[in-house]
Amino acid sequence: MSGEVTAPESCPGPGPEVLRVGLVLEQPLMPVPGGTGRYSVQIARALAARSSSRVSGWTAWHRDVGPARVPGVAGPHRLPLPRRALITAWERSLGPRPHGVDVVHAPTLLAPPRGRVPLVVTVHDVVPWTHPETLTPRGARWHRAMAGLAAGTADAIVVPTAAVARELARHVPLRHPPEVVPLGASDLSPPADPEEVMARLRLPSGGYVLSLATAEPRKGLDVLVRAMADRRAPAVPLLLIGARGWGGVDPAAMAAASGLAADRVRHLGAVSDADLAVVLERATVLAVPSRAEGFGLPVVEAMAAGTAVVTSTDPALLEVGGDATVAVPVGDAVALAGALAQVVEDAGLRGRLVAAGRRRAQEFTWARTAESLAELYARLR
Repeated sequence: MSGEVTAPESCPGPGPEVLRVGLVLEQPLMPVPGGTGRYSVQIARALAARSSSRVSGWTAWHRDVGPARVPGVAGPHRLPLPRRALITAWERSLGPRPHGVDVVHAPTLLAPPRGRVPLVVTVHDVVPWTHPETLTPRGARWHRAMAGLAAGTADAIVVPTAAVARELARHVPLRHPPEVVPLGASDLSPPADPEEVMARLRLPSGGYVLSLATAEPRKGLDVLVRAMADRRAPAVPLLLIGARGWGGVDPAAMAAASGLAADRVRHLGAVSDADLAVVLERATVLAVPSRAEGFGLPVVEAMAAGTAVVTSTDPALLEVGGDATVAVPVGDAVALAGALAQVVEDAGLRGRLVAAGRRRAQEFTWARTAESLAELYARLR
């Protein structure tokens, strides 16, 4: 296979002091982009906003690369292999890679072989080692293998929390300590007519418990549904936002099995950012009962929107939430029911969480993420 692909001539050369960054933007084109897809787009946008960076996006060969188009980012340039073939090649440290750049950053473990310029790879979590049962066996094997490959070839491994850095070092032989670069809270601006969104999505006017997560085993939606069915739970509906992932997670079936009335839970699937701004703002509390996380992007987005948050005691969630969230033991539905009830029913507590959350969220911005990444790129260059 050929080694490198030349960027199109429409991507002009940079002036002095401008760093050319090639970002792999394949994740936004996945059937379920998830949080890593959001991360890929947000760092591309934030890096492109810096006058010292010129960013180009790179993907496998697709007819439609629309979801990978980011304002201010050149491309995306399509490499001459379709996704499956590109994955197979990169698993073997072969195949095409971004060219005409000063550094390559793979925002997920789908990373190209290292070429003549530094390679940076983001590892988002340690779930394949600590909670492999929450992934498909094939998925767990693939992530472990690609993390091992990245550890041996990349010039830097980026992780979103110190919790991930500590745990990754226990499972993967790293040449250098991971670079901890937290994620940011997206700018979720509400639309001009939020009442239209309320009506169209049929959002409960009296408040609700919100979950913002892909429907898959790791996210603990089964724990949340059991909690809402518990007699200690608050008497408000449960609203689930997020695409369906793997594992056959069926909220309606879980509700029926737990004795939670069908009209108490609704799964809206994925929504636009404009709709999400309204959904978050109108929620009484966000529940994040994940079994394992690398960061917990919904936590900072809820805090930025002025919504109280209850999480599990997963180390990354505790690190991100700090003293601005209420935490309950992982997998404890009874404790989760009690915590949700306390936050919903105690306006004073909820107000304190909202105020603390807004302050906490100011520490997490995509501009700050981009600044840290740009400093890393410059050091490697």
